Amino acid sequence: MSCGVALAISLMLSDPNVALAAAQPPVAAEAPVTVAGEPLFADIVARSGALKGVVQGWIEAGAADQSGFASGADFAGFRTRAAELAALDMQGHVILKERGTDNDLKCILRGISEDIPLKVAALEAAASTAERRVALDELVYLLNDNVEVITAPPQPEV
Repeated sequence: MSCGVALAISLMLSDPNVALAAAQPPVAAEAPVTVAGEPLFADIVARSGALKGVVQGWIEAGAADQSGFASGADFAGFRTRAAELAALDMQGHVILKERGTDNDLKCILRGISEDIPLKVAALEAAASTAERRVALDELVYLLNDNVEVITAPPQPEV
């Protein structure tokens, strides 16, 4: 018996995860590939998660109750970061389109890139506390969707 085979057997016997991994069926060549690990898409996930945290912080702090909420420096910075995120979402859409992918992600990213500025504008234009709360809730959902559509495991074409 060669040393390599002996080492492989001893590793398999010492770590049950190795045997478990070896027992898994191979990934099909036509299986969908996730883009979540690619730098652009990872950046979108990070930025969207950070902005979602900001919005949730505003909700928890009752920021919607404050008059002049949308005229402050915090909101101006948020608006800029949201516009940058929308541009990245559109860039992700274009990249997936250029790759020739025929999946929902490319369309969803385009929709999100178009919706972010609309939701931010709705928050800015909200005249009442109730309208600001609705706009904040909608932003949280949209930013969360932005994370989830990228990080969700890819599904095979139907």
